[in-house]
Amino acid sequence: MVRPLVETFLPDEYPDLLVGLGDPDDAAVYRLRDDLALVATTDFFPPVVDDPYDFGAVAAANAMSDVYAMGGDVLLAINLAAFPETMDMEILSRILAGGADKVKEAGGVIAGGHTVTDREPKYGLAVIGTVHPQRVITKRGARPGDVIVLTKPLGTGVVTTALKRNQAEPEHVAAAVASMTRLNRNAAKAALGAGAHAMTDVTGYGLIGHAHEMAELSGVSIVFHAEGLPWLPGALEYSAQEIFPGGMANNYEFYKQWVEFEDGIATPVRDLLYNPETSGGLLIAVPEEGLPELLKRLESSGEHGWVIGKAIDGDGWLTFRADRRDRTL
Repeated sequence: MVRPLVETFLPDEYPDLLVGLGDPDDAAVYRLRDDLALVATTDFFPPVVDDPYDFGAVAAANAMSDVYAMGGDVLLAINLAAFPETMDMEILSRILAGGADKVKEAGGVIAGGHTVTDREPKYGLAVIGTVHPQRVITKRGARPGDVIVLTKPLGTGVVTTALKRNQAEPEHVAAAVASMTRLNRNAAKAALGAGAHAMTDVTGYGLIGHAHEMAELSGVSIVFHAEGLPWLPGALEYSAQEIFPGGMANNYEFYKQWVEFEDGIATPVRDLLYNPETSGGLLIAVPEEGLPELLKRLESSGEHGWVIGKAIDGDGWLTFRADRRDRTL
């Protein structure tokens, strides 16, 4: 799909484009000078929760997450919105307010935007951030022996799908919203301070999809322990009821060829690993000696880190072990 673009913008002709149309990553990075680069990304989608303000905050946090996944800081953002002519404009105002408050929390500023008419509301941001060119973290830096850490629990996809079907418990929705609106800013700073080798955020391709991208680009495989995976309240329950978003089947069909599950891992757990996430946590590959520092920095900034696996020699394969007994990760 992007081949014509790659052939038009040859890497050798744009040496300051440090991350772009080549390997898939979370955002583009363009060097302005030796000590400063821009990070650029965009994302928008239809509502995943009922409350307009919460939807705006979730969409904004999700869009800005890609800047953090590259090790950058948010500078400014542009609103991207689609809205039906027949819908109350106060709803759009609340969506924009949620996004604006989240950008302000990130230390950035909303500098404008564009709205079009559409049958279904949609909202997101085009985001510009900054990063030192030598401190960019991509997906491709993981090394054998690195410990894999996740900074948010999984399951937003099934919880929000249950909400759309009027089958979600209010407390489950509240926990998912709290997770989705939490910025990855502090977690990214902790990863940088601990010397992380690679990083990405867990969003539409689910844990399996984003982990595979990191593993394949880094030239490693990853061994996960299923019992160490964190779940949002209600996630396993909804998965057992097969309340899945549409993207789950697509993720499964594409990524299953690189995944091995040991016996003893329940079907609801396996299915959840293919489920799309919204504004998920960071997946961090950190050297084993840097793990204590990472966990310390996460805790001191009010974040949490779950040790869920380890990188080994390999070629992008993901193995999920049933437990940790007599295992070395």
